[in-house]
Amino acid sequence: MEQKRSSFTGKLGFILAAAGSAVGLGNIWRFPYLAAQYGGGIFLLVYIILAVTFGFTLMMAEIAIGRKTGLSAIGAFKALNKKFAFLGYLAAIVPALILPYYSVIGGWVTKYLVSFTTGQGTNAATDGYFGEFIAEAGEPVIWFLIFIGITALVVLLGVEKGIEKVSKIMMPVLVLLTVFIAVYTLFMPGAIDGLIYYVKPDFSQFSFMTVLAALGQLFYSMSLAMGIMITYGSYMKKDVSIESSVRHIEIFDTGIAFFAGLMIIPAVFAFSGGSEENLTKGPSLMFETLPKVFDSMPAGDIIGAVFFLLVLFAALTSSISLMETVVSIVMDKLKWKRIPACLAVLGFSVALGVVTSLGNGVWSNIRVLGFVFLDFFDFITNSVIMPIVAIITCVLVGFIIKPKAVIEEVEIGGTKFKAKKLFSVMIKYIAPICIFAILVFSVLEALGVLKV
Repeated sequence: MEQKRSSFTGKLGFILAAAGSAVGLGNIWRFPYLAAQYGGGIFLLVYIILAVTFGFTLMMAEIAIGRKTGLSAIGAFKALNKKFAFLGYLAAIVPALILPYYSVIGGWVTKYLVSFTTGQGTNAATDGYFGEFIAEAGEPVIWFLIFIGITALVVLLGVEKGIEKVSKIMMPVLVLLTVFIAVYTLFMPGAIDGLIYYVKPDFSQFSFMTVLAALGQLFYSMSLAMGIMITYGSYMKKDVSIESSVRHIEIFDTGIAFFAGLMIIPAVFAFSGGSEENLTKGPSLMFETLPKVFDSMPAGDIIGAVFFLLVLFAALTSSISLMETVVSIVMDKLKWKRIPACLAVLGFSVALGVVTSLGNGVWSNIRVLGFVFLDFFDFITNSVIMPIVAIITCVLVGFIIKPKAVIEEVEIGGTKFKAKKLFSVMIKYIAPICIFAILVFSVLEALGVLKV
């Protein structure tokens, strides 16, 4: 007997869950440091333009594929064209590899939240604290297990009772916390200089690299090419407008990224006068520079605790979508029920996550292509597999099943697809060329051939 497919209760549930997937650690730390590195306001302007064209096109295609087939990635691509069944397996690898290392970072966030909540923010701000913590064998693993345990609990509860219900609580709280910290930051001495740098486009800073960096950030931020939007699309009811939903998801995703930059860039300007060293620290910016910023503030422990609570919510909404995508694939492929599928995915993720965590300390001498485990998994998924999946998806939709197949799904029930001409041109010609550029740029940069 075929299992009845789970579904979101309506448009709001779908939008909040999908936006929760898109809004994650990439928005909170990656967007601000890329904006700082590539010219502030000009990067922001380019990102917004790309979001409403390139990002819109790929997300429309993936959600429509999911709803049209009613299947997760492996089954969906096979249903569209048997020759492209391999694409589903390729897409499935991405969340399966990202979930463990993402949860390791989620464990770090949980640790910092507890540190600031218990009045230990000053300790967290000391030099060497972060490096010493992640190099330990035991404590980072414990925090990782707590984080992935919370993620698994939500996924075990299912689509409507778990993912949708949690997203309806977390996403509004996340938005409120982001706005609160951003406004608070702007009142710090020296923060206005950071605000001007962040929002005022300086066209002399514009370059091809600005476009590639913005395109890469958009690509990863919106949960594209990893089967997530296909899976969530398969839970979407036929009477919900795909085009309107995608626009709302874009607003959430871009809005949170914008406010994250508004939190971080002016704060770093206020703390260090806009030191390039601090602004371009990348992932460590959140764990090394920001604790120092909070420690220098009045009521810094409280502000730090609120900030890391916000980051934890963002991390959880994304880890939930990653795990749900893998669980959905296991359920569809092996015809397992939710609980055994979830436990199997949890077991695999724990094993790989422990290896990843130890790779920052006791196993740091073990390298894959010169990378520690966490950096390798990040490179192979973000820089290699995801662009390849996206390029082949564009070819499938643009030239095999044709854009008409997606347009018909979007227009079910008489809903007009207002941007169908833009969609057709983007999916066939512009998107695949841009993604190929991302693929080449990302690989060359990661391998040290291209210096930026």
